[in-house]
Amino acid sequence: MTEAEKNDALVFGLDIGTRSIVGIVGYKNNDTFNVIGHYFLEHETRAMIDGQIHDINKVAETVKTVKEKLEEQINKPLKNVCIAAAGRVLKTASVLTQIEFDTETLITEDHIYSLELKGVEKAHKEVSHTYNDTKYHCVGYSVVKYYLNDYIMVNLLDHKAKKIAAEVLATFLPQEVIDSLYAVIDKVGLTVSNLTLEPIAAINVAIPEQYRLLNIALVDVGAGTSDIAITREGSVIAYGMIPYAGDKITEQLVHKYLVDFKTAEKMKLDLDKKETITFKDIMGIVHKCEYEEILEAISPVIIEMSKAIALKIKELNGNKATNAVFCVGGGGQVHSFTQLLSEELALQQERVALRGSEVLDSVTMHKKGVKKEPSLVTPVGIALSAYYQNSHFIKVYVNDTPVKIYNNNKLTVIDVAVHIGFDHKHLFPKKGEPLKFQLNDQKVTIKGQIGEPAKILLNEKEVSINAPIKQDDKIQIIEATKGCKPSISINDLKEYESSILFYVNNQKISCPRLIKVNEDYVDAQYTIKNNDRIMIQDYYSLEDLLKYMDLDIDYDDITINDTKAKKDSLIFAGNVVKWNEKKKVKTIDDILSEDLEVATKKNNLADEPLTMGKHKYNHINVQVNGEYITLQNKSEYMFVDIFDHIDFDLKTPKGKLITKINNHDNIAYTQRLFDGDIIELYWEGKNNG
Repeated sequence: MTEAEKNDALVFGLDIGTRSIVGIVGYKNNDTFNVIGHYFLEHETRAMIDGQIHDINKVAETVKTVKEKLEEQINKPLKNVCIAAAGRVLKTASVLTQIEFDTETLITEDHIYSLELKGVEKAHKEVSHTYNDTKYHCVGYSVVKYYLNDYIMVNLLDHKAKKIAAEVLATFLPQEVIDSLYAVIDKVGLTVSNLTLEPIAAINVAIPEQYRLLNIALVDVGAGTSDIAITREGSVIAYGMIPYAGDKITEQLVHKYLVDFKTAEKMKLDLDKKETITFKDIMGIVHKCEYEEILEAISPVIIEMSKAIALKIKELNGNKATNAVFCVGGGGQVHSFTQLLSEELALQQERVALRGSEVLDSVTMHKKGVKKEPSLVTPVGIALSAYYQNSHFIKVYVNDTPVKIYNNNKLTVIDVAVHIGFDHKHLFPKKGEPLKFQLNDQKVTIKGQIGEPAKILLNEKEVSINAPIKQDDKIQIIEATKGCKPSISINDLKEYESSILFYVNNQKISCPRLIKVNEDYVDAQYTIKNNDRIMIQDYYSLEDLLKYMDLDIDYDDITINDTKAKKDSLIFAGNVVKWNEKKKVKTIDDILSEDLEVATKKNNLADEPLTMGKHKYNHINVQVNGEYITLQNKSEYMFVDIFDHIDFDLKTPKGKLITKINNHDNIAYTQRLFDGDIIELYWEGKNNG
C-alpha cells in the first residue's frame, strides 16, 4: 500500500471513557490493522460519570487535545471519527408477558414474535417510566424462558395452548447519550462516520465471528463499572453492567494504607510485577509491603466483584452460566480475578480468560511504547467499526415516514415496530362485538366474526413480522381489522326446531313453533338483536291450536290426555287432544263463507273485495311447485292455507320438510302470503336424495 493509499484509508477511533479518552488512528491492509497513531489523556475534572457526558464543553476540550496530538503524530488532519456509547449507559429491563386465546390455539411463529414484541413494549415502558421518559433505542433483547399454559417450555412453535408467556430481557440505549456524544464531536469540527456500542466494539476484536455462535460472556472491567455482553447464535443477545470495577480495588488500598488515589493505583498495577511494593503514605512515611500482604488486603473486594459479575452473567443468560468468559479492560488484569470468577460460575479455569495480546495478533503497533494489552481491545474495536457498517444507525421508511434505528446486526420488521411504538395488539385480527341475548331463560353469547390479520409489505412485497431489513428499506404496516358483529335469525339457532307434533282426534298435526321476542310474537326469520329476550315455546295453548286449525269449538267438549281442557290449557309435544267429532263443528271458513254469501247477495260485486262487519275479503293467486292456485274467502292468508288447495301428505314424514317463498328458506307456517308469491314445498333426505 502506498503512502497516499494509506492516508485515504485511515480511520480514527475515539474511546470516550469515564476516566480517560483514548484515540487510535490506523489503516487496514489485508487482514492486518496497522496502528500509526495512539494518544491517551485523562479528564482533568469529573466531566463524565459512569459513561455519561455531564459537561459537554470540558469533554470537547479533552477530545480536541487528543485529536490535535494524533494529527501531529500522523502529520495529517482528521475529519471523520468512529465513536461508541458506553455499555454502562445501557438500561435493561426484565419483564413477564403473556397472551391468552379464547380457545385452544395452534402456536405459529407470528404468535411467538407477537409475544416477544409485547415483552419489548412492556420493557420499554418500564425503562421510560423509571428513567423520566427519555427516548430509548432497543439495541437487543433475549427470551429467558417461554411458558405454555404456565409450564416452562423450550420452544412454543406448533404446540396448542390457551395461554403463552415469556420472560423477556431487553436493553435500551438512551437518546440523550447519543445526542451528547454527537454534540462533543460537532464542537471539535469532526463528523461521526460510525457509532457503535463499546461492548460490540470489544466483541469484534475479542470474540472472532466464528465463535459468536457459542454462548460466551464478554466482561469489560473498566475503572468505575464492569460492562457485560452475552453472545449466542451469532449475535449479541443481552447487555448488563455492575458498579464494581478497578476503582473499587484502588479505593480499598487508599483506605487500608492511607495513600492517595494515584499511589494506590500504582500499587495495584505493580502487584504482577514486583514481590515487594514500596510506597509513601500521606504522612510522608515510606512503607515496604510484601505482595501477599497487599493481595490479602484487596481480596475481599475482588471476591465481591467476581460474585457480582458472575450473578449478572447468569441473570443475563437465563439464570445459567455461559460456556466461556472473555475478560478485557484494565480492571480485569488484577491478580486472581479470573480464577475467582471461574469458581463463581462453576467453569473450568481455562474457560475464563483475559483477552489481550493474543486477540490483537492481527494488530500491528507502529507507534512506539504502546503495548498490546486488554485495555486496548475496546479502542481498537471502535476504530475497526469503520469496516463494519452493520454496527451503525440505519434509516428505513415506515408508512413513508423516515425512521432512524440502531442496527444490532439482526434487524427485522419487529425491531422497527418496537422502535415506532407499534402496538402488538394491531398484529392480529380482532373479533367483532359479540351478540348477547336470552334464549328460554338462558344467557347466550354469539362471538363476533374475525377480522383480517395485519399486512406487512417490505419494498412492496408481503412478508412476515420477522423479515430482515436493511438501509433504505420501505416498510408498510397495515393494521389488523376488527370483524363484524354476528347477524343471525332465530331459525339459525341450533336450539330452534321448526315444528311441534300433536295428536288431534287420532291424527298427527305438525304445527310451527311459536316464538316470542320481548313478549311479542315473531316468525323464524326475525333477526336477533342485542339483549333480546327470546322464548321458543315447546307448547301451544288450546286457544292457539284451534286458531291455527281454523276451528270454532266449545272448549267444554275438548280433552287433553283425557283430562277436561280449558281455553288456556297447555298442549306439549306428543299430547293427545280429542273432542266429539259427531257434533257439528263450525270452522272459521264456514263462518266466512256464510258472510261471503250474504255480502254477495247484498252488493252483487263478485269481482271486488267484499266487506261484512269487521271482515274484508280478498282473493290472491300464488304458484305452488309450479302450479297456480287461488286463495279466497279470507282477509289475509298464511303459508298453511295452501294445504287446503294442494295434495301433500304431512302425516307421513319422508325426510326434512323444505319450505320456500320466493326462494327464501325455512318458511314458518304462519308466514303471510301475498299475490304473486312463488312457493316451493318438498321433502329432503331419506329416499329423496
